Amino acid sequence: MKFQIRPEEREDQQAIYTVTEAAFEGKPYADGTEAPIIDELRKDGDLTISLVASVAGKIVGHAAFSPALIGNASSNWYGLGPVSVAPDLQKQGIGQALIKEGLAMLLKQSAAGCLLIGDPNYYSRFGFRGDCGLSYEDLTPSLVQALAFGSSLPSGEVRFAPAFYKFGA
Repeated sequence: MKFQIRPEEREDQQAIYTVTEAAFEGKPYADGTEAPIIDELRKDGDLTISLVASVAGKIVGHAAFSPALIGNASSNWYGLGPVSVAPDLQKQGIGQALIKEGLAMLLKQSAAGCLLIGDPNYYSRFGFRGDCGLSYEDLTPSLVQALAFGSSLPSGEVRFAPAFYKFGA
């Protein structure tokens, strides 16, 4: 299957919302806030990189990157997520391509690295690693993952952009 990856355009916003809702619907790790978080990141000016994947002009995937902090002093770090792919097109390399392109863009921007909460078995293929001195709320340390673009990885509590905390559990 042939797909294209490009930066989000204004007219993509509803399609991004729709594909994100569909991708996370019914997943045990999802809480239904994934699509609204993207809208909040955009509204707050924190959607640093927003990439879409399209097939024949239709949006079928999305990846968001936004500012993140480690402890009180670490800057120039970014959080990855949400990442979504239409359910009928998952496991075909679309999500992987979106992530790789976003990480390449962060590198070009001289970012210190990227953080995420997710499945170590999936994200290790991109170089992310957990159990590395980072924490996030009460999550298992292996789920709190980092990919440092330089040689140093600070330790401490991870904090994502404010949009991630607006919807409370």
